Amino acid sequence: MRIEHALEIASQTHPGRVRAHNEDSLSCEPSCGLVVLADGMGGYNAGEVASGITVSVLTTEIKHSLQSVRPEDKDEDGEDVAVSLLRENVQKANASIFHAAQSQPQYAGMGTTVVAGLFYDNRVAVAHVGDSRVYRLRGDDFEAVTRDHSLLQEQIDSGMISKEDARLSRNKNLVTRAVGIDANVTTEVHVHEVEVGDIYLLCSDGLNDMVEDDKIGGTLHALRSNISLAADQLVKMANDNGGRDNVSVILVKVKGDFAAPRGVMAKLLSWFGK
Repeated sequence: MRIEHALEIASQTHPGRVRAHNEDSLSCEPSCGLVVLADGMGGYNAGEVASGITVSVLTTEIKHSLQSVRPEDKDEDGEDVAVSLLRENVQKANASIFHAAQSQPQYAGMGTTVVAGLFYDNRVAVAHVGDSRVYRLRGDDFEAVTRDHSLLQEQIDSGMISKEDARLSRNKNLVTRAVGIDANVTTEVHVHEVEVGDIYLLCSDGLNDMVEDDKIGGTLHALRSNISLAADQLVKMANDNGGRDNVSVILVKVKGDFAAPRGVMAKLLSWFGK
């Protein structure tokens, strides 16, 4: 099944009830199985600039690259091309933001989180920097598949603070890694097998800071047959609980098998540029 037929995608973004501007950016490209979400930070509208650059670079560059390579192919290091495409283009976005921040005073200190998923060959490569997240609903099981790059997560990991107390912490928004802050950035990338019926949620922290994980999972479970309604409902819940930040969500539902063609079929498709 072609990737755009195997995936159903819904998205929603809202400035929230406190912020004057929405500094989140997102993109959904069903034709190549790519979804990207970024949560910008910085004074004035600089966060919006940083998140916009990141989403634009990843979307444009990866779509262009996939015209000549297959995400399931191996690169020179033996990794899936999907993994190297995500890592290389986050770095490219990082360089663009860092240069703009260095050369234009109004953009000094701007940066952004990013989370991206590239679906291919019944897998998804998930890349992230910062505290935007990816969750997965599989059957009745709802869990995060990313781990925040944040001071709070480090405190949880070291046992300094419990997950329950972490929800009340004032250090929620202190990220330890972001795109555009330094000349280079380390992007965490993992590949996960997908199953038909899976629902993947990408979100900015404006959702999970306002809505507890079990309520997010319960909403997705109840509305799994209508992910557009689920996206709307998740944003509404965040705003109903205070909406202290911009809130953005992307939902991806796996509706069918999208294994990559192999053998003779793969050669035929490559000859015809498919």
